[in-house]
Amino acid sequence: MKQNMLYLVIGGLVVVVIALGIYVYREQTRPEGVELKIDDKGISIQQN
Repeated sequence: MKQNMLYLVIGGLVVVVIALGIYVYREQTRPEGVELKIDDKGISIQQN
């Protein structure tokens, strides 16, 4: 039973590390400046 709990904790930590890596990658590759979106809700302008 304790070995299964250890695998669960290690698996959870792996998932957290992967999610954090994806978040950091997306934040660093996001373009700088002004983002302009035109869709069916209208026009939105967001400064990055």
